[in-house]
Amino acid sequence: MKPFDYVRANDLISAAGALDEKSEIIAGGTNLLDLMKLQVMAPDKVVDITRIPGLDKIEPEGEGLRIGTLVKNADLAADPRIRTGYPVLSRALLAGASGQIRNKATTGGNLLQRTRCPYFYDPEMACNKREPGAGCSAKGGVSRMLAILGTSEDCRAAHPSDMAVALRALNAMIEIRRKNGDIYHLAMDDFYQLPGDRPDIETTLKDGEIITAVILPKPVVGVQSYRKIRDRASYAFALVSVAAVATVEHGLIQNASVAFGGIGSRPWADLDVNAFLNGKEPSAELFGDAADLLLTAAITDEGNAFKTTMTRRALIAVMSEVTGLREASVGSDRVGEIA
Repeated sequence: MKPFDYVRANDLISAAGALDEKSEIIAGGTNLLDLMKLQVMAPDKVVDITRIPGLDKIEPEGEGLRIGTLVKNADLAADPRIRTGYPVLSRALLAGASGQIRNKATTGGNLLQRTRCPYFYDPEMACNKREPGAGCSAKGGVSRMLAILGTSEDCRAAHPSDMAVALRALNAMIEIRRKNGDIYHLAMDDFYQLPGDRPDIETTLKDGEIITAVILPKPVVGVQSYRKIRDRASYAFALVSVAAVATVEHGLIQNASVAFGGIGSRPWADLDVNAFLNGKEPSAELFGDAADLLLTAAITDEGNAFKTTMTRRALIAVMSEVTGLREASVGSDRVGEIA
């Protein structure tokens, strides 16, 4: 591991002041330390924010919740307010990583974790995300875990987070503190960047900016579900995952919000798909048509072409359970009115 300076910040002002283009924030460190050991990331300085008070709380925010950036994934999944009002988030967290990692991993760190593209993790292989202009060894390579939506000629890496997929389906907002102390909020699609010709730029975060919280809106009454398809039952990243939230009123779908993992360059959602579902009577044919709409822009090769069929089947299955067309299985939860 390359030598680096270590700064322990006691407040957000000192943390922001210590950050520059060659530094990284460390909290749980479950992804960053791995990447530093492999020399995939080699910051000159790491800024430890774990001692900053007030960032590890889950608090009411309007009719929703404010999740501090240092809230551990295990604590978030177990929180009664999350399990009751946002079970899709709890399910997604429990589907990710191991118990030991969830006890260390933080909300902000989960949002900023890097892709698991094998070519990104191997410094001997060309990777535009690791080194702009170097090329992309994933082209013509092993593509089983790569994205099929939102890719570019320069990068086909998939976003790895389960938590972020659920947050996308819940229409969560990310709270960011600027270096001057101003606070602003971003929708997830505005936070995560598509790779284009600069896949190394993954988010809109600027030097000195820190994620301070995630804001959840008022819970949606109805059924929520998270389904993750992977190569083994635990500790594996998604081949395809689907997070879905919806209400059915008078036999018609309302408030449908569906997001996907394992197939997109960022936590993937398509507003046209959600709009297509809303106001219609649930049916397998409808959900199949929604999948066709979602996958219109998919780019696949021999190694990951299976993801289109897998995504279509997963979307039909999950939406059938969320809308009551089929009996709900483990992974689906009903949300009632929150007092």
